[in-house]
Amino acid sequence: MGDSSASYIHMVHHLIEKCLIFNMSKEECIEALSKHAKIESVITSTVWNELEKENKEFFEAYSQSQRKEDKMSEAETNELIMKMITESSKDLDK
Repeated sequence: MGDSSASYIHMVHHLIEKCLIFNMSKEECIEALSKHAKIESVITSTVWNELEKENKEFFEAYSQSQRKEDKMSEAETNELIMKMITESSKDLDK
């Protein structure tokens, strides 16, 4: 895997972690990164699946807690996603 590919995967990983902070489901994360960061759904899904394999206990607890939590409005979610994508882009440019 080339350095740029590894950097890209690392960025997707970082963005997924931000989606987790915002209590987004896998589907919401895939949709948000596709819409706002132009990341192909299959890439986000693959990285998410690998994170689930590596952190099975975390994702089981996350899924349970996610069902209980209140969701942010779509406007709030979109605003936060745009902010995190902008911040991640700045980090990659360094």
